[in-house]
Amino acid sequence: QVQLVESGGGLVQPGGSLRLSCAASGFTFSSYAMRWYRQAPGKERELVAHIRAAGGITSYADSVKGRFTISRDNAKNTVYLQMNGLKPEDTAVYYCKVKLGLVDYWGQGTQVTVSS
Repeated sequence: QVQLVESGGGLVQPGGSLRLSCAASGFTFSSYAMRWYRQAPGKERELVAHIRAAGGITSYADSVKGRFTISRDNAKNTVYLQMNGLKPEDTAVYYCKVKLGLVDYWGQGTQVTVSS
């Protein structure tokens, strides 16, 4: 079955960095685009970054452009989100997602808290 397992979240001071990982299994990882979303308390889930299956073409939300980098290692079936210059407003639960046909599969999420 499809599984997505996020890791790497934690508490970090403003200006700090974290790298999130999402380990995927149960599907042909290299064939599918992957996405990172986040959801802050009281807010809707929002798309943060997207990476295509091949060629590594990426896109970002305006709020994270220039600070976050999405990448993937198809040999390890893992997608990453490098987050630099973190701000308190980046505090949220971060999720990875894959869409297989008409079905969205989500991980359990990893908490990122940016606070001094």
